[in-house]
Amino acid sequence: MGIRSLAAELLPAALQGLQRSSLAAVSEAPTEASSFAALTDKLAYLTKVELRQVREAYKFADEAHLGQFRASGQPYITHPIAVAGLCADWKLDAQAIMAALMHDTIEDQGVTKVQLIEKFGAQTAELVDGLTKLDKLHFSTREESQAESFRKMLLAMARDVRVILIKLADRLHNMRTMLAMAPGKRQRIARETLEIYAPIAHRLGLNQTYRELQELSFQHLHPWRHAALSKAVQRARGHRRDIVERVQKDVLAAFAAQKIKVHVSGREKTVYSIYSKMREKHTGFANVNDIFGFRIVVQTLPECYLSLGVLHQLYKPVPGRFKDYIAIPKANGYQSLHTTLVSPLGTAVEFQMRTHTMHAVAEKGIAAHWLYKTGDKNGAATDPQKLGAMWLQSLVDIQDETRDAAEFLEHVKIDLYPDAVYVFTPRSKILALPRGATPVDFAYAIHSDVGDHTVAAKVNGEPVALRTQLHSGDVVEVITAPGAKPNPGWLNMVRTGRARSKIRHYLKTMEAEESRSMGEKMLAQALRAEGLTLPSADPTDASGAAIWQQITRWSGNRSRAELMVDIGLGRKIAIIVAKRLAQALGERGIRPDAVTLTMGRYAADDAATTQGVVFVDGSEGASVQLAPCCRPIPGDQIVGYLGRGEGLLVHTADCATGRRLFERDSERWIQVEWADEPTRTFETSLTVLVSDGKGVLAQVAAAVASSEADITHLDMGQEPARETTELRILISVRDRQHLADVIRTLRRAPVVLRVWRVKP
Repeated sequence: MGIRSLAAELLPAALQGLQRSSLAAVSEAPTEASSFAALTDKLAYLTKVELRQVREAYKFADEAHLGQFRASGQPYITHPIAVAGLCADWKLDAQAIMAALMHDTIEDQGVTKVQLIEKFGAQTAELVDGLTKLDKLHFSTREESQAESFRKMLLAMARDVRVILIKLADRLHNMRTMLAMAPGKRQRIARETLEIYAPIAHRLGLNQTYRELQELSFQHLHPWRHAALSKAVQRARGHRRDIVERVQKDVLAAFAAQKIKVHVSGREKTVYSIYSKMREKHTGFANVNDIFGFRIVVQTLPECYLSLGVLHQLYKPVPGRFKDYIAIPKANGYQSLHTTLVSPLGTAVEFQMRTHTMHAVAEKGIAAHWLYKTGDKNGAATDPQKLGAMWLQSLVDIQDETRDAAEFLEHVKIDLYPDAVYVFTPRSKILALPRGATPVDFAYAIHSDVGDHTVAAKVNGEPVALRTQLHSGDVVEVITAPGAKPNPGWLNMVRTGRARSKIRHYLKTMEAEESRSMGEKMLAQALRAEGLTLPSADPTDASGAAIWQQITRWSGNRSRAELMVDIGLGRKIAIIVAKRLAQALGERGIRPDAVTLTMGRYAADDAATTQGVVFVDGSEGASVQLAPCCRPIPGDQIVGYLGRGEGLLVHTADCATGRRLFERDSERWIQVEWADEPTRTFETSLTVLVSDGKGVLAQVAAAVASSEADITHLDMGQEPARETTELRILISVRDRQHLADVIRTLRRAPVVLRVWRVKP
């Protein structure tokens, strides 16, 4: 039975029971503190001095929220108390409890950060400030405001993880008490929780919070589906009660016989996880088998493996369903042994085995640091304090390279994938990467310099393409070269936010540097035509600094470097800036020099206005692009089009596309010429008409290779081969002379009937 048919069958009951099920979900949640007295009962682990500080914070928050009510009609202070109570369940310290009580005072009541510092200290004030949204600032769209708020919160979280723990407690209580809100607002908050907050909770190992946030989000986003599936689960629970009791009895007897002290508890999949599995496998509820499972909590680490042997002797294991997350923990620090066994009635039942400390980390993740501050020799191998530390640090790294809030949030979302693959470095260090990660992601996970200079990779000793997807257990080796640099095409295949942000940052930096150099060259040439040279860029030269300050103010740029980038990218015309610069120099008594003027006029061509000549040698990178329509090579007559923000685009002089651009925008054309010694080969297109037969491609490839050229792409089209076939090949050549040699060699091949260069 699919989701729709199940919903249709149970819809009348769902309609009647929606409100009841929503209230039940909240009532089944852990008990919350609704008054300060109830909160105090939970804070028995604090000292008397700390309790007194918490009381002061409560009084401050109570006064600040006086007269303010929630949508449900309750006094607003009940919300901060409940949030503080959830933080107390995690045994967070006094500063975090105080921040939880006052987390809305800056945002809602106009309390300043300075006031909090004076009254409660800098650390508590920093926590409260990190929790404060940016709604008071003006943004053009809701999405922009939301992205900026997330960026602020996540960076505060990277500085102090207590920020996100308090924020998750805040979001959890809001989700539990959202019924009083308007349906539209409920949907928006639930979607935001499912996309951002639940994955963050999972990334930090707070699995209990993660499951509840998912469940509540699903309940508010799809209430009918949630109600229908809840009814189906309840019905299945009654049908399977006998088998659950029998399995539990058998397991306890088996462990008693081996004299191993264990705690056995049954667990049930959440409605959301059942729904996700049904969607993922396109199956009905009746085909979801592993709704029930068992958790075995033992005293020591060796007993985890002993208990595995006991269970495998009791029931037959399902092949391929054993996972050892103790030897190789998940990225969020989760550790357990997982195995699936066949029960006496033939159904599959999953068992999880772990120690008490592992259980605390599995349920509370990074918050377990406050629960287990002392080491446990037989417990988890991962220190809870360090859970997610690398990811938190990566937030700071991404922020350093990404100033756009929406882009930052995109990178963070990429890293919130729950699934991971575990790969090894050649020295047997384990790295966790998102599913679908490539050797490029691996390289950037090692170090940004390794990623920037990657040229090839080996997986399990075999050379592979850089876009190859990695799998758990792969041994990955990256090969680097000093002169290598990131390829823009990598952005389409990497999966980690760190790799994506590093590649984008490098490309932006290189583009800006190349464009600045190009802009400076163009402005110098344009100014030479006025008989002048560029003023000094040395900041200690007062006269030069004053002129550049005047010019940047006129152009609307923040600095001389930014102006040069704009000229290099075509956002500003060099001749116009040169004339304004000449005017500014004239006002200071600097006149045109006769020798410079003669040089400028000699270098300028009438058709290219007065901007002088730009030489192309192939090393220009992002600032100069060869047009893909005509693919110019050295020896071709060329012209340059200064695009609006795209840099210099070089066309052949006879290119039809270029001529149309010239007719439409003639003032943006400048003279370009090939340098005497180009630094690389250049691609151009050929069409080769061949007769059909055996070994045609081999003969064509051999002819090209004998001419010392390379085929970089070959296309035969979609039509089936007939007596004659057109091959469209892209080849790399040094210049026109080299191209002529290639064409002559191809014409001598027996299978080649005709060869010509492709022109637009």
